[in-house]
Amino acid sequence: MPASTNRHKLSTTVSRDTQSYLETLVASGRAATIAEAVDLAVARARRTEIRARLERDTAAYFDGLSEKSAAEESRLGTALGKIVDEVDLDD
Repeated sequence: MPASTNRHKLSTTVSRDTQSYLETLVASGRAATIAEAVDLAVARARRTEIRARLERDTAAYFDGLSEKSAAEESRLGTALGKIVDEVDLDD
């Protein structure tokens, strides 16, 4: 993370396992400092939460569809799948 990034001081204690994990991130080069390791871990946790929320919202959307709309979604999904199968991604 660039030094020019607006940073806030955080003073706290963590478990030995958490400290070890953060130090491993630094030792492996995935983070330059413990502070960057904390940012990395929090970013991962946030992505996980966002994905879970998207999954719940998507499931709720499809659960709330009428039978007719669900059939149309299925038809569109099948058509899109066929189109994607025809695309040559190797070129």
